[in-house]
Amino acid sequence: MEILFHGHSTVQITRLGKSLIIDPFITNNPLAKTKAADVKVDYILLTHGHSDHMDDVLTIAKANNATVIATHELATYFSWQGIEVHGMNTGGSRTFDFGKVKFTQAFHSSGLTFADEQKIIYAGMPCGLLLTIDNKVIYHAGDTGLFGDMKILGELNCIDLAFLPIGDNFTMGPEDALIAAEWIRAKKVVPIHYNTFGLIKQDGHAFVEKLRAKGLDGLVAEPGDVFSLN
Repeated sequence: MEILFHGHSTVQITRLGKSLIIDPFITNNPLAKTKAADVKVDYILLTHGHSDHMDDVLTIAKANNATVIATHELATYFSWQGIEVHGMNTGGSRTFDFGKVKFTQAFHSSGLTFADEQKIIYAGMPCGLLLTIDNKVIYHAGDTGLFGDMKILGELNCIDLAFLPIGDNFTMGPEDALIAAEWIRAKKVVPIHYNTFGLIKQDGHAFVEKLRAKGLDGLVAEPGDVFSLN
């Protein structure tokens, strides 16, 4: 299984000819190393409805005839844009041809902002994602603060790889993310949602060193980095 980190919270996973991308934010990400038009995927998975997690959905979906998998409200919105969708919701799971998707809790907000109209439209509950692909379990926390039920996620799932936000201000900061990492018991943790802009400036390497001091394994992925999960 090949994993490509595009930066911010955007993760692309490819396995046996199937590829999916989580929270595509490339065009307006100053750290991104590729272009949205060059992304080739079969599925787009969304954790919530903020622009820095779905700016490139329409570009990627239309270029690839890709299916958007998201919470009901977001799926409905994108279906109105002529996109193939599959709606889900918190706690629900479904098996697709690439593997199993389960939507988990996340504590954040979610809304579509139309600045010209000074209007924000509710976009459903924010979520995290538990993916089971080729017997490997990947947890993408989405944007979230620390919450106690992360302990349950760790107790009920043998998580091989976790993507946790550390940027602070809008999500968990490094201190809370360290607690989350202990609770979810992932075999490897990759920090995300930091350094894209000034308000979320953090030191990913320092975070990984603190993980290792607790006996946990971490990996700093820079935009454009590719690594394997076998």
